[in-house]
Amino acid sequence: MRRLALAASLALAAAAPAVALPAAETPVVSQHRMTVNGGPLAYTAEVGRLAIRDAETGEVRGWMGYIAYRVPSAKPRPLAFVWNGGPGANSATLHFEVAGPKRAESGKLVDNHETWLTDADLVFVDPIGTGFSRPAKAEYGEQFYGTVGDVASVTEFVRAWRLTHGAEASPLYLIGESWGAGRAAGVGHALLKRGVRVDGLGLVSGGTGLSRLGDDGPVGPLKIVGFAATAFHHGKLAPDVGATSAAVERAAAQWIRETYAPAIARLEQLTPDERDQVAAGLSRFTGVPADRIDRRTLAITPRQFRTQLVAGKTLNIFDMRLADEPRESSREAILRYLRRDLGYATDLPYVGLEPLEDAYLPDGKPPASVGARWDYATAKVTPEERQAAIAEAVRTGAGPPRLGPPLPGTAEAVALNPKLRVLVASGLYDSLANCAGDEEIARTLPAPLKASMRFKCYPGGHMMYRDQPTRLQFSQDIRALVSGR
Repeated sequence: MRRLALAASLALAAAAPAVALPAAETPVVSQHRMTVNGGPLAYTAEVGRLAIRDAETGEVRGWMGYIAYRVPSAKPRPLAFVWNGGPGANSATLHFEVAGPKRAESGKLVDNHETWLTDADLVFVDPIGTGFSRPAKAEYGEQFYGTVGDVASVTEFVRAWRLTHGAEASPLYLIGESWGAGRAAGVGHALLKRGVRVDGLGLVSGGTGLSRLGDDGPVGPLKIVGFAATAFHHGKLAPDVGATSAAVERAAAQWIRETYAPAIARLEQLTPDERDQVAAGLSRFTGVPADRIDRRTLAITPRQFRTQLVAGKTLNIFDMRLADEPRESSREAILRYLRRDLGYATDLPYVGLEPLEDAYLPDGKPPASVGARWDYATAKVTPEERQAAIAEAVRTGAGPPRLGPPLPGTAEAVALNPKLRVLVASGLYDSLANCAGDEEIARTLPAPLKASMRFKCYPGGHMMYRDQPTRLQFSQDIRALVSGR
């Protein structure tokens, strides 16, 4: 018997893999209940980290954290994966300011009666290097901290989460804000290419995801309309420009189409007198003094506008109605909620709310932030090209650098699923947005994209939902997206 047992154990040892696969972390699940629209809403909350594994070896390359909320249902409910951007930002902004069952208010968390959970199950995703998410080894970080690796890893997270939670039959929606909007479009295309049905995309304050449509024609110049609305808000325009913001926006758009965009199209042929006339028009609609407008480029960058409109102040990059000033923090309430109320008692710092310096650092030095380490290139580029693109992005303040060809996004996703529903949401006072340009794109879209895409411009900033009336409308539009209305 002893020999048989020994033989059996040797056989089992021979059959076992050389390296045992690490066991998946066990998520923490809790039950909750709240009142919405006068009725009860019971739901489960699940906090955990999902392994992102090498497909060939099964080796864990990273752990991607999430907070999921699901409502018991006899039939599959819509399932929305939600994330913010950065790159290098956790999902707390969308989670605790507009979408989740709890909303931050006056430094506390209160029941969110406008939560999207009424219409869809929600999975808030923290990409690697944010929140509780980490690469499995320090050297694996570069696999996640770049545009290409980011789309690949989040695509894998969505695939693996649906599979391990038996959610393959649920209608699938991807909602991202800022940099996360482009991520949503890229992940949507990647999943559709694999045969996974994606029903909708929510692209919030991050552009259209239309990789083949640039800023040609009047689209780019129409960004000035947002500057005009902001200048009107601050009382920096002459009374005859317009008596209301809407009137100012219409006048600015008309001038851009009839005068400014055509002038930019033949910039090299303009005479000095013509350049002066265009500069005077720019000054009239933006409030920036004409003598500060470069006659060579006849352009006003977002950074220039934010620093020169109001003397002695720099306007907020995300909401140009405001000057840069600290906001009330709900940091402690959110951390207490995650660790105590939801029971995820980890000692890992939640990156974005807690510094890595709070925990163990082998050499006493924290690594550079994810954003500082990000590789924006989508193809091989020279060091000179990389440096030039980053310098230009810093100079203009117009958003991330562009390095290499754009990844497939919204247009390519719609080509794979013509029934795909896409909501593009922007804020009028966001220095990174272009509401009027979006309107022009919507007007000129080819038929398949026109049928799929809906564009909304809200009277707010990058986080347009920080204005209560706008938050109600924005949430209503998201619930319409995920419910198929």
